[in-house]
Amino acid sequence: MNCQKHIPKGFPAKTIGVLLLLLTLCLTGCGGKEDKNNEATGQAAETPADTETPAKTETETGTLASPAETAEAGTADTADSAKAPATLDAAANIPETGDDAAQTEAPKKEPPEGWELTLPKEDWGLFFEHPGSFEQPSGNASPEDLAWYDAYYMGNAEDKVLYLTFDCGYENGNTEPILAALKKHNVKATFFVTGAFLESAPDMAKRIAEEGHTVGNHTYNHPDMAAIADLESFQKELDDVSDLFFEITGTELSPYYRPPQGKCNVDNLKMAQELGYATVFWSLAHVDWDQENQPSHEEAFETITQRTHPGAVVLLHAISQTNGEILDEMLTRWEEMGYTFGTLKDLTGK
Repeated sequence: MNCQKHIPKGFPAKTIGVLLLLLTLCLTGCGGKEDKNNEATGQAAETPADTETPAKTETETGTLASPAETAEAGTADTADSAKAPATLDAAANIPETGDDAAQTEAPKKEPPEGWELTLPKEDWGLFFEHPGSFEQPSGNASPEDLAWYDAYYMGNAEDKVLYLTFDCGYENGNTEPILAALKKHNVKATFFVTGAFLESAPDMAKRIAEEGHTVGNHTYNHPDMAAIADLESFQKELDDVSDLFFEITGTELSPYYRPPQGKCNVDNLKMAQELGYATVFWSLAHVDWDQENQPSHEEAFETITQRTHPGAVVLLHAISQTNGEILDEMLTRWEEMGYTFGTLKDLTGK
C-alpha cells in the first residue's frame, strides 16, 4: 500500500521527518527520567542503616545517668543508628567507678547461718600473753568474728603498720602539741570526738579536719552505750555528734564509732553497723586518762613500747598532758622500730 496517498497535499515530507525525530527524543528522555527516579528510590531504601542519628543518653534508655554523663552525651558526636544498640548495651554494663561507685551501697555482711557472736563481757578487754614480745594481744573476740559486724581492733600481724587514734572527751590544751607532733612527722590520725569537745573547741575541730586527719564518733554525751537497747536512742547519740560536726566544719563525719570506755554488746555492734558505722576498739593503750594521776614520761614510754605490735590500733587520750609532751619522741621511736602509719580507711575499707 502506498502511504503517501494518505498524506495531505501541501504537507512537506521534510516536516514529517522532523516531527518523527522530536517524538523519538521525547520518548527517550522520559524513559531516562523514569530510570533515574527508580534509582533514587532504591538509594532511599538503603539510607536508614547508614543515616547518622543523635545517640540516646542513658536517661532515654531507662538507665540513670549522672549530670556529667548526660551533658557529655548531649555534646557527643552523632552515631550510626545501626551501631547504637551495641553501644548502649555496652554502656549499661560498664562497672561503676569514682563517685558513682562510692554512692552504691555495699552488700550487708551476713555471718554464717546459725552462728552468733558472743562477747564474754561488755567492757572491751585485752590480754598480752608475752608482754614485751611485740606479739599481737587477744581481745574479747577474734578479729575475724568481729569483722562480720564491721568491728575492728587491730590489723594484719605481718604488717608493721600502726593506726593512731585519739579519744577527745573535751579540750584542755593538750590537742595542740599532739597536732604539732603529727604534722612534724607527716602522720595522719583519727580523732574520736564527743559533743562536749565540739561545743567547747569548735576551732580545734575545724583544725583537725583541715590538717587532713580523720574525725570519728565518740557519742554526744559519752554514756554507757551497752545500756542502750533501742535503736532510736542509740542513733541519737551518734547523729547529734555528726550533725554538730557538719554544722561546724561543713564536712561529713567519717563512719567510725568508738564506744565510750569500750562498753559494748553484740546488739550495739549490729545497731552501729545498721547505721553505717564501723566500730573501732583498740589493741594498744596505757593509763593516760586520769588528769590527777598522769604517768611519767618513762612509764609511758616503757608501757607503750612494750605493747607495740604489728597492726596495732593505738588508743591515746587527747586530754593527757603526758601524751602531748612525749608524742614527738614516741613517733620517732616507732619510726626507728620500722613502723609506718595507716588510716582507719586502710584498716576497715570504709
